[in-house]
Amino acid sequence: MNQLLHLEDVTKSFGRVTVAKDLTLSVSPGEALGIVGPNGAGKSSLFAMISGDLRPDSGAVWFEGRDVTDVPPHARTRAGIGRTYQVPRPFEHLTVFENVLVCGYQGAALKGKEAWQHTMGVLERTGLADLANTPAGRLGLLQRKRLEVARAVGTNPRLLLLDEVAGGLTEPEVLELVTMVKQLHAEGLGIVWIEHVVHALVKTVGRMVCLAGGDVVANGDPTQVLADPKVRELYLGGGPETDLPEEAAS
Repeated sequence: MNQLLHLEDVTKSFGRVTVAKDLTLSVSPGEALGIVGPNGAGKSSLFAMISGDLRPDSGAVWFEGRDVTDVPPHARTRAGIGRTYQVPRPFEHLTVFENVLVCGYQGAALKGKEAWQHTMGVLERTGLADLANTPAGRLGLLQRKRLEVARAVGTNPRLLLLDEVAGGLTEPEVLELVTMVKQLHAEGLGIVWIEHVVHALVKTVGRMVCLAGGDVVANGDPTQVLADPKVRELYLGGGPETDLPEEAAS
């Protein structure tokens, strides 16, 4: 199976609510995939099933050719799956450096000098080197978002799951974040990014998927997906306040 990630016929329900219905989705090594969809479409549940926080009712999750459906979250992190959360979860009493160092120790199994060098490298790649000694609790929103990404990158992943990291940021801050994510992707890191700020995805990803009702309703070029009538009706609503880039709205 020549895929970085492959979900095969994955189904998950909570009572009468189905968040994934025979969902099949693949991500190639080094690919950047964007995921959009309405609230309740199953996006966060999808990430939870990939990271191991949630087990599907049926179907399988494969990572680098290995069935990881029954593998616990910490082992998936060690295997190369890193993820962020919508609300940053730093250790606020620790410095920025210490936050990422912990992830290097626990997620990437690094020790001693190697862990320290790895941590500084991650901080430089994510634009946080100048804030290395700053307690995480003193960071503003953009830097907390950067730290959330840095903590995930600190686990040394080959697949990075980004969960709405642009939410709440100003437009200049979104552009800064996009630049950082594009740089990480250029290094060969596979990325799956769930985001409501869709113009950030268009600037970053090569493919986009729209989820609704636990299933894929559109899959392909980002601008074509966003222009799809089903996507506009289900997710974007087609209204005047729709967050569409000009190239997708034309």
